[in-house]
Amino acid sequence: MKFPARLLSFLSVFLFVLAGPGASAADYRPARVQPPEPAREFRGAWVATVHNIDWPSRPGLSPSQQRAELVSLLDLAARTGLNAVILQVRPEGDALYASKIEPWSYWLTGQMGKAPSDGYDPLAFAVAEAHRRGIELHAWFNPFRARATKSVSASSDHLSKTHPEWLMPAGSQTWADPGNRAVQDRAIEVMVDVTRRYDVDAIHIDDYFYPYPKKSGGRMIQQFDDSRTYAAYRSGGGDLSIEDWRRAEMNGFIQRLYTAIKQTKPWVKFGVSPFGIWRPGHPRGIEADLDSYAHISADSRTWLREGWVDYLSPQLYWRIDDKPHSFSALAKWWNDENKQGRHVWPGTASSRVMSDTDPGRPASEIARQIGVTRETVSNRLGAGHLHWSFAAIKADRGGLRGQLAPLYRTVAIPPASPWLSPPNDPPAPKPSIQVREGRAVVVFGQPQANARWRLVQARPQPGGEWFTLRLAWGGAPELTLPDVPAEIAVRNVGFAGRLSDAAGFSR
Repeated sequence: MKFPARLLSFLSVFLFVLAGPGASAADYRPARVQPPEPAREFRGAWVATVHNIDWPSRPGLSPSQQRAELVSLLDLAARTGLNAVILQVRPEGDALYASKIEPWSYWLTGQMGKAPSDGYDPLAFAVAEAHRRGIELHAWFNPFRARATKSVSASSDHLSKTHPEWLMPAGSQTWADPGNRAVQDRAIEVMVDVTRRYDVDAIHIDDYFYPYPKKSGGRMIQQFDDSRTYAAYRSGGGDLSIEDWRRAEMNGFIQRLYTAIKQTKPWVKFGVSPFGIWRPGHPRGIEADLDSYAHISADSRTWLREGWVDYLSPQLYWRIDDKPHSFSALAKWWNDENKQGRHVWPGTASSRVMSDTDPGRPASEIARQIGVTRETVSNRLGAGHLHWSFAAIKADRGGLRGQLAPLYRTVAIPPASPWLSPPNDPPAPKPSIQVREGRAVVVFGQPQANARWRLVQARPQPGGEWFTLRLAWGGAPELTLPDVPAEIAVRNVGFAGRLSDAAGFSR
């Protein structure tokens, strides 16, 4: 029987077909089946909007062009085997979505504060289209960067105009002072607003806390001045050193943000992608000019140890065999620090494949690194990784997609997060099976509350191997299989990755 080979080619792309006049009587009957647990692995990629790195291709495209580019991106993500995209929606105190708090982004429309001409909402569109393809959508925010470049004019309602007292220069960029509680409150307000109004799967922030220093004369030199904010802290009775005060402010910000997200929607994940090395010498032998703990006040080890994140994606952008910065040594160290059993899904520098940044890096390096993440995962819920950035997948740098194909051959759904509290577990599905033109069609019936996706598994022969298909959107009417397998199992996937009981069928 040719079903397995055909199914393997079908796993990345499937077709929803409405019932037609040629449907034959179903020859499947309900049956007790025991499908295996699906593979669990987070397979994500960052989609950067700042400087139009990944999407849209340039500012000022028409809304229809923007949507077409995003649909093409998500189609390629599904074909490649990804199950998550991390979409940057606040690059510089702006918004790539309809917001009453911050102005529309220049990187979207070509003019800060200018809305898309046809009134569409890019984030709502991205969430819906990602979910249709079985892909999680994580909304990515820069909490403190106010301006990514000085060459673009800010709108009158941008924070640089409404709150100039918040700002501090940071090299070629401008920051909103991270130690200022009003700045922190604004960032939290923005992220809670998106959590409340959009059906995102996670809120994500990157490694920009205090501004990165520059290296000069063998020393790391700060590019910002927050002495006024620190002086106000001291005059109010604070007695921490300036370094400890900055870290305390960032720790408090992370805690308050995590709590605020969970108070809004307890099932929405919160993830952080810090600089990949917490401190030089951790683990032993690791070197770095940057001490993220000291220089940018990011005590990311504490955030993981205390469980103030649902997942941590340290940016491990070095090669495995780069001993002073070894990917594998760092991956193991971060997993060893995972005392609360959260997810640790490292970031890989896929965009450095065959690049000037790392000449000669082969795409096979990324494949090897994914193998390391699978070997070192610590919480038993599922490994994971993120590609920086989607541009590398789109360009197929060094044959990257070919390297990923065997690694992603088995379909995986994102790992569950059992410590989160969804509103309800997903109900058992109530599908039926028809056979049309030699293919089995799973008819899902009406959408069910708390069923974000449908998980379909099939076994071509009795007693044979089970295959998992890509997640079908919870609102899809049906799913056509490439053949007529001996057994079919259908489950609903709810919030936080929870699975329902299976509805089984056999021929």
